[in-house]
Parts: sequence; C-alpha cells; structure tokens
Amino acid sequence: MERQRYYVVLHHREWRIKYDDELYGPYETQKKALNAAIEAAHRAGSSGAEAEVIVQGENNYFRTEWTYGEDPYPPPG
Repeated sequence: MERQRYYVVLHHREWRIKYDDELYGPYETQKKALNAAIEAAHRAGSSGAEAEVIVQGENNYFRTEWTYGEDPYPPPG
C-alpha cells in the first residue's frame, strides 16, 4: 500500500494542505494547517492506510512532521 502524504505548504502567501494533487484551505496559520493535516492523516491511518504529514519549512525544504503509528495523537502542544 502506498503511503498517503499530506503536505502543508505556503501557496500564494496562504497556508494550504496539498493531498493527491489537490489544494485544501486556506488556513490562517501554518499551525492550523498542520493540525488539519494531522487530523486527516490520523483518519486515513485509522482506516488502515499508512499516512504522514510533511511541512514546507525555510528555503522551501520539506520535513516529515507527523507519521501515523509513530507519533502521538493528538500531538503535544
């Protein structure tokens, strides 16, 4: 099974979630977009999928922020 990836990206100065070549949002802050992406990934993981959330950071580098089955849900803070 292919891992489902939810990307939190800054698109035209708005935070969005990119999933399956679709953009969702906008969200007021990166944190709100991240929380929404983790919620969606958690639902996917609960349904049997492998899922992770990847965040766009400084200089457009991406990092894995949350992975179903490895990181706590809900995440702390």
